[in-house]
Amino acid sequence: MEVVGESATPVQTLAQSKTAKVPPQYIQPPQLRPNNHRKPPPSATTIPLIDLSLSYDILLPQLSSACHQWGAFHVVHHGVPINLIHQMRAVGSSFFEDLDASEKSQYKCDQSSPASEGYGSRMLVSEKDDTILDWRDYFDHHTFPITRRNPSRWPRHPPYYRNVVEEYSEQMKLLCQKLMAMISESLGLQSSSIEDAVGEFYQNITVSYYPPCPQPELTLGLQSHSDMGAVTLLIQDDVGGLEVLKDGEWVTVQPLSDAIVVILADQTEVITNGEYKSAVHRAITNSNRARLSVATFHDPAKTRTISPALELVAKSGPRYQEVLYGSFVKSWYTKGPEGKRNLDALLL
Repeated sequence: MEVVGESATPVQTLAQSKTAKVPPQYIQPPQLRPNNHRKPPPSATTIPLIDLSLSYDILLPQLSSACHQWGAFHVVHHGVPINLIHQMRAVGSSFFEDLDASEKSQYKCDQSSPASEGYGSRMLVSEKDDTILDWRDYFDHHTFPITRRNPSRWPRHPPYYRNVVEEYSEQMKLLCQKLMAMISESLGLQSSSIEDAVGEFYQNITVSYYPPCPQPELTLGLQSHSDMGAVTLLIQDDVGGLEVLKDGEWVTVQPLSDAIVVILADQTEVITNGEYKSAVHRAITNSNRARLSVATFHDPAKTRTISPALELVAKSGPRYQEVLYGSFVKSWYTKGPEGKRNLDALLL
């Protein structure tokens, strides 16, 4: 599976056409379609909520439980200015809702290169063009290392768009470093262990826009997957649609305006030798309201080799083979993001 040159019609354009039926390439196989009647486990109605202002003797056990059982959780009192979170949502929404199609098209990403920076609708397309597409448009920003950052490729409107993205990027990096230290300590490791294993952050900020869908029961805004990097930090608006897989059931992540969703990704599962799990998640659509989310991905360099922490291997033996992150990424884009099969290939 690879990205090919032909670009897709933006999903927002399809939604604005008031079509009564979604095009065939957006229809999920019956077994993958969202089933809104499935109930979450009795003990869980949403992901855990963790207050980062608590003392470590209270905080670390809560963090350990969330990482072990869920791989995803909300954090509050995280240190990121609440006004900045609101501004990030606002500028992302402004791009999709205030600019016309010709203005947005100026920022189109390179369809011939996987995960290239800019505005797009399809990230994975097979050579036979048989890939089932997400009901989503997105704008991806390359923000770290600084050498990758080129704000001239980002929208000019509203005038403060670029400044907001830069400040938000810095705050997300600081929070990710704080969380990695806490997660390391919750495992009895040195606070720098996970960050040292990941190395220099490669950070991307992706604004995802999910227009109203005429047949939400047939589509997904984002297909089931686990993130391939280390840690993802996500904010969503009040519409809701993010779901996390827990014990074989899909659990809705209820929107919390001032909270940030933490999603552990595959490399963190490898580094923790499977003690902590990367979260399988997806996004569903609805017929009434557009939804917006902003995901900040923190990944290793492609030249980085990731392996389980030696201290954890000493306790239970290695559960994962080491992997060159660039090879893992290539596999992800070759096979597609279905569930966690790329990570499962590393199991010993």
